[in-house]
Amino acid sequence: MVWFRPKAKLLIAGQAPGARVHGSGQPFTDPSGDRLRGWTGLSPEAFYDLDRVAIVPMAFCFPGYDAKGSDLPPPAICAATWRVQVLADLPDLRLTLLVGGAAMRWHLGTRNVTDTVAEWRTYAARGIFPLPHPSWRNTGWLKRNPWFARELVPELRRAVARVMES
Repeated sequence: MVWFRPKAKLLIAGQAPGARVHGSGQPFTDPSGDRLRGWTGLSPEAFYDLDRVAIVPMAFCFPGYDAKGSDLPPPAICAATWRVQVLADLPDLRLTLLVGGAAMRWHLGTRNVTDTVAEWRTYAARGIFPLPHPSWRNTGWLKRNPWFARELVPELRRAVARVMES
C-alpha cells in the first residue's frame, strides 16, 4: 500500500502493512500508527496529507504470518523491484523517517536497529531519522532505551514541524 504524491517533503519508510492496515487501505491505521503519530507530533490530518507526507513501506502488501503468528518481514523482491523508481518520483523530500529494521537496512545498509537508532544524530544531520518499529512488541525496547523518548523524540518533532511548515 503506497501513499504519496510527488511534491511530498516528508517520507515515512515503513516495513509492510499488517493485516489490519492492509484491510483498511490506509497506512498506520492501528496502534502502531497512533504511537508513530505521537512520536512525530503530527495530527491524523497532517499525517495523511498526501501533498506533504509520503508513506512508502518496504512492501506494499501484507506479507503473511510466520509459524509463531508474527508478521513476516517484507519480501526483499518488493524493494528491489520498485523502490528506486518510487523514490525518484519524490524529488522534494527533505526528511526521511526509517521505521524499523527493513527500512534501515535498505536505506542505510545497517543491520542492528538499536545501534542505528542510537546513532540518530549522525543520520539526522543528513535529514534521516532511524526509528524502531512503533509496534506494541517494541514496548520493552522503549523501556530499556529511555534516551529515545527523552532525546530523539523531541528532535524528531522539531524536524517534522520544520518540514511541515515549509
